[in-house]
Amino acid sequence: MLPRNSADYRTLLWALMMPVVFGAQLVNPKLVPYLSPVSFYLAMAAGTMAHNHNHCPTFKSKVMNSFYANWISVFYGYPAFAWIPTHNLNHHKHVNREGDATITWRHTNRNVWYVALSYYFVSAYYQSAPIKQYIAKAKTSNPRLYKQIITQYVIWISALLGTFVAAMTLHGTWPGIKLWLLTFGLPSLFGTWSMMWFNYMQHVHCDPWSKFNHSRNITGRVFNFLVFNNGLHTVHHANAGWHWSTLREHHEKIAHEVDPALNQPSFWWWIIRGYVIPAFLPRLETKQIGRAPFDVPKNDPRAIRSAVGDNPLTDSVEAVEAGSNAQMA
Repeated sequence: MLPRNSADYRTLLWALMMPVVFGAQLVNPKLVPYLSPVSFYLAMAAGTMAHNHNHCPTFKSKVMNSFYANWISVFYGYPAFAWIPTHNLNHHKHVNREGDATITWRHTNRNVWYVALSYYFVSAYYQSAPIKQYIAKAKTSNPRLYKQIITQYVIWISALLGTFVAAMTLHGTWPGIKLWLLTFGLPSLFGTWSMMWFNYMQHVHCDPWSKFNHSRNITGRVFNFLVFNNGLHTVHHANAGWHWSTLREHHEKIAHEVDPALNQPSFWWWIIRGYVIPAFLPRLETKQIGRAPFDVPKNDPRAIRSAVGDNPLTDSVEAVEAGSNAQMA
């Protein structure tokens, strides 16, 4: 019943805050202007918690890990299993190179505000394919995992409908719809949007062929407290199994190897420098650091694997088993 790492008592506290914050607004709509921003933040936090959980399960108990994944799915805005085919098994293999469903350069390698904002819709479309493949493979090869996937969908959809009906029942049609949008509906959408945007921000204009410059880090301590160290991305790709609470220690060991432009101390300065200023001064747009993801080195084995279509989602039953272990271990 207890988390494997004591740092996860904080993630459990955050998880318990999610229904409390929503419930408080449902009962007393006067709290919406004050607590709605918290709902948006908690949905984003649920995304980082789902990400961490799928890499490093929170509990020793398979039952508790499954329950936790279901819980997070409600507040994150999508069944948490989807991290496995799109992120664990795909993104971590290709890291913004050809074959990655989440590549940042699909239509352009420019990093401007309208590309960053629209990335969610493009990425969501292309991530749907590995998700469908993963579900199909689980259905034929791993009934236990398939049942868990269906359960997450049922719980997620039931939560969306249940909270929507509850809001309208308590406060009338239009007031209820507005309350639901501000406290549950839009935060859920923001949860998934923010995770895809983090992926974009952490890899756009980075060098996926480099050992240390394949990812951008936001190193600020307040930011990383709020997102459970998900700003420290280089070391996460070095070993995705490291617990999130240890990433600061690992990052400090290799920080000097990373291009200084990829260790950003401030999240908000990155936003201003990367998007606000270039919106008025296009010549100050961020530039590619190192080798571009589409500039394939000759005889690089990673490029060869991508070229022949090596896909862990369809090529092996073991990949589906890996997903099952990630959520239920």
